[in-house]
Amino acid sequence: MTAIPFGEMMIEINIDPVAFTIGSISVRWYGIMVALAGLMVIGWVLREVKKGANLSYDTVFTAALVGLPSGIVLSKLLHVIDERITTGYWGEIFSGAGLTIYGAVLGVALAIWIYSKLGNFQFGYLADLIAPGAILAQAIGRVGCTINGCCYGIPTSLPWGIIYTNPNSYAPLGIPVHPTQIYELIFCLIGFTLLLKLRGRLKPDGSLFLVYLSLYSLWRLGSDFLRAGTPFLFGLHQVQVIALIVLAVTIPLLVSRTRWTKSSAGT
Repeated sequence: MTAIPFGEMMIEINIDPVAFTIGSISVRWYGIMVALAGLMVIGWVLREVKKGANLSYDTVFTAALVGLPSGIVLSKLLHVIDERITTGYWGEIFSGAGLTIYGAVLGVALAIWIYSKLGNFQFGYLADLIAPGAILAQAIGRVGCTINGCCYGIPTSLPWGIIYTNPNSYAPLGIPVHPTQIYELIFCLIGFTLLLKLRGRLKPDGSLFLVYLSLYSLWRLGSDFLRAGTPFLFGLHQVQVIALIVLAVTIPLLVSRTRWTKSSAGT
């Protein structure tokens, strides 16, 4: 990335989003970062098990096997629904592009919750272990978004606006936009630090995961006003509507159930 004049100082991104090709298949940095993010979450939970968490390695691996595919499916489904409603086009359903973070998070959570009913572990306990790793994984994913040019912001004249110039980018070329991917990357790193501070201080199990969902939902509800997109419902983007639904569930649960305790876990 290099700074260039564009009325005011702007930041140019000319990185090719395509990392390499295999025959006719293009492998984008976005896909690589998403894969790394998934591996990071698994590694994070395995690290917690090694440190003494009351879970077996088999439980973690099985949860990953059922959770990750479910996250991808729901992530893609929400994107396709959004595309159909906002553009009337179904073509994205067969493409490799287009995933939603809420679909990934909620899809993984739903699959693991179902698995917890069949396995011998508490969903809330595992969800709390996952929460810090999940938001850190989102930061990794946003690195891929930044290179890819997806999830870009609305036009801006601010000096930290970014301009995409590589023709393989998904962002409009030559137009300075808000670096919403970088905004979220910074938010996720701050959220990761906060969740680490709260570990072991909230009861019952599952409370930390509810905090994670609430924080991210509040962020997306506000930050998406700076992000390019088309209205989904009531003038809001799809992700903002989902954020409101998530907040309507998580906030009452946090208020009615969660209590503060002395720390019982290190960071």
